[in-house]
Amino acid sequence: MLVDYKNVDIYQEEMPVLCNVDFAVERGEFIYLLGKVGSGKSTLIKSLYAEVPIKRGDAHIFDYDLKHLKRRDVPTLRRKIGIVFQDFQLLGDRSVNDNLEFVLRATGWKDKRKIAEQIELVLSVVGMSKKGYKRPHQLSGGEQQRVVIARALLNSPEVIVADEPSGNLDPETANEIFSLLYEISRGGTCVIVATHNHSFLNVYPGRIFVCEDERLTEQQ
Repeated sequence: MLVDYKNVDIYQEEMPVLCNVDFAVERGEFIYLLGKVGSGKSTLIKSLYAEVPIKRGDAHIFDYDLKHLKRRDVPTLRRKIGIVFQDFQLLGDRSVNDNLEFVLRATGWKDKRKIAEQIELVLSVVGMSKKGYKRPHQLSGGEQQRVVIARALLNSPEVIVADEPSGNLDPETANEIFSLLYEISRGGTCVIVATHNHSFLNVYPGRIFVCEDERLTEQQ
């Protein structure tokens, strides 16, 4: 089991967001988190990489106990999780390659040849191998999101979390991004997607969880 939450309460600034959460996922699963704005989707995702603390219950991801996680272990945990943000968060003053190199060096990579090889690999996976020299402002929204997914893949994560990855994209481009994430899950990486977009539920089937009224419920 990659993620295992039992009777977990998740708070944001001392306010309860989700209560009595039971949430267990395994390798290679494609998981949807559905719910209105403010229902707790993003908060649940942030709890997985220890940006939001766990107050009560048993919460484990990989071999980490999130309720008793030491601060020094947080960077190591986050290297095992790929994070896809809706607003990209790319560094505008440098190229795609330099954006990716920055992340690799920040996470302990030192060998220049291996860095170049890993960047080439992840850009190839997302169909951006010929765009590494460009800066973010020279790319379309869909291309920027592909780079963000490439960035999430850099350290070969066991889990990718994507918070509204199609929120700023047109329908055709959004479909391309969901297709890419789905293919990544079929390769063995667990992908957890928070989304408002229900149109992909039948196209890219997966387990569906709904955040509503401070509860997380799996839809059968």
